[in-house]
Amino acid sequence: MSVGTSRAPGARDTLRRPAPRCGPDDLTTLADGGLHPDDLPDGLVVADETGHVICFNAAAVRITAVPAADALGHPLERVLPLEDLEGRRWWQLTDPYGGLATRFAQPERNLLLPGGREVLVSARYVRTAPTGPVRRVVVSIRDTEARRRTERSHAELIATVAHELRSPLTSVKGFTATLLAKWERFTDDQKKLMLETVDADANRVTRLIAELLDISRIDSGRLEVRRQPVDIGAAVARHVQAHVASGQPADRFLVRVEQPLPDLWADPDKIDQVLSNLLENAVRHGEGTVTIDVMPSASPRERECAGTSVTVSDEGPGIPEESMNRVFTRFWRGSKRGGTGLGLYIVKGIVEAHGGTITVGRAPGGGAQFRFTLPVGAPAYLNA
Repeated sequence: MSVGTSRAPGARDTLRRPAPRCGPDDLTTLADGGLHPDDLPDGLVVADETGHVICFNAAAVRITAVPAADALGHPLERVLPLEDLEGRRWWQLTDPYGGLATRFAQPERNLLLPGGREVLVSARYVRTAPTGPVRRVVVSIRDTEARRRTERSHAELIATVAHELRSPLTSVKGFTATLLAKWERFTDDQKKLMLETVDADANRVTRLIAELLDISRIDSGRLEVRRQPVDIGAAVARHVQAHVASGQPADRFLVRVEQPLPDLWADPDKIDQVLSNLLENAVRHGEGTVTIDVMPSASPRERECAGTSVTVSDEGPGIPEESMNRVFTRFWRGSKRGGTGLGLYIVKGIVEAHGGTITVGRAPGGGAQFRFTLPVGAPAYLNA
């Protein structure tokens, strides 16, 4: 056995190997594709058969804060002194050079760098034969910041839902308990008022649960679109009439429909959801006249000849310029007037599931302006 293959990655010697460059000679698979290790988005560290680092790409430098000059030619265990979440040294636990000869990889796991910084690490052992000696240890390192952001987003969602559910459920529980205990003491009008409140709060809970289901489907890419012919002009008129019936003055709304409109095939329930949310935002957070323009337009998708756009504008204070890039994110609220901050996130998901686009800007009257555009035409299976 050569001297090189007998040396372990953590051997205590004073010999410092020369620092070869990390390039195609070291990583044939990358060279075959014409890709340099520094082009990779994740950290890449490669050690040779003696356990000394021969490749330390730019992402590894960024993630570990170890200069490449201080990594190349040094023992892997010293360059990456990783510990698991229980404080145990990872290289001593895994022993890539002296462990089982049948092992070829380590699955991804959370490990700690010096200073407690958490990273995701996986490793592969390259052998010349199935049970031969390890010739290369290839280590992939990823930052966990994206995962932490996702976890924080999920925590915020849970906290928001818990807060929004608490109020209506407390009301429902309080009124039903009161009615059951003291039914005979209330007049018919009082009973009716309490039952109407229970009904309204139950509807609020139902809407919140529907929002959660929509978010789950959007995030997982499972939002189903059941396309049918949709008269978008009639749908807009129906939503305006609902607001008028609930007490809004009829002259607050201006609906302009440019004819002829191309045939629109979409999911009517989901289009209703989009229109309901945009009109509700304009009425609640805007001021003055709410203008809804429906017109034909260029399709948001390539190779489509036509589309239909709907623009909802108000004359309120509008959305600050610095907030416009966050309007369609989770938990964004344009004011402190309640709401979960999930509505516009869901609207964007529904429009994009139809192959459409949605934008936000400033209306001519100074308020907010939302415009969504949907491709039109019958589904492909009807044209076959």
